[in-house]
Amino acid sequence: MTIPVSVSRILFPVTTLGPGKRVGIWFQGCSIRCPGCISADTWAQQPSNMTIDELAEKISGPLRDADGVTVSGGEPFEQFQSLQTLLQKIRPLLKHGGDVLVYSGYTINQLGHRLQALSGLIDALISGPFDAQASQTRPLMGSDNQEIHLLTELGQQNFSAFLRPRNQDDDRIDLTMDPDGTAWMAGIPKRGDLERLRSVLLETGVSIRTTVDRQVRS
Repeated sequence: MTIPVSVSRILFPVTTLGPGKRVGIWFQGCSIRCPGCISADTWAQQPSNMTIDELAEKISGPLRDADGVTVSGGEPFEQFQSLQTLLQKIRPLLKHGGDVLVYSGYTINQLGHRLQALSGLIDALISGPFDAQASQTRPLMGSDNQEIHLLTELGQQNFSAFLRPRNQDDDRIDLTMDPDGTAWMAGIPKRGDLERLRSVLLETGVSIRTTVDRQVRS
């Protein structure tokens, strides 16, 4: 059976959302819609734009060179069957030591049986909604209310180094340009970074419009 999926974007290499060079996959559609989310463009529910087979084929080349996969969104668990099928397909394609990190705006208690059904497929999970009012002192997380769960031995091995305070090495973003000039950023910026970038560019006569500026409708 062909499983459809709605995907916002795929980026490689991503170096700011987990260890090493990673394939980043952003699912499209999120009903949580945390205020201040930097990926507001992924909120709107949109028709499926590919199948899991097509997605797996699209990333099969990058996976040969990748150290892992990071799945974010949007909310991956709101396309649960697609997420499960994708992880089942890509797991055998990862090189030795390659891991899977998944972001979810749901808490681990809310995920419940859905997370249990993915046992062995996710090495590390970052769970919980983004809270723009909370502090931000830990790597890989936008706010300190979020939690990182190391779910496998490989997760313990690859992500234990992130159980520490955020430092200057974490203050990086990956930048990718589309042919039309759209710039995609991957990573966890510090509070106010986008505003500072906007100010610096305005001083040079360049204006930017981010997805946070856009009114997103389902």
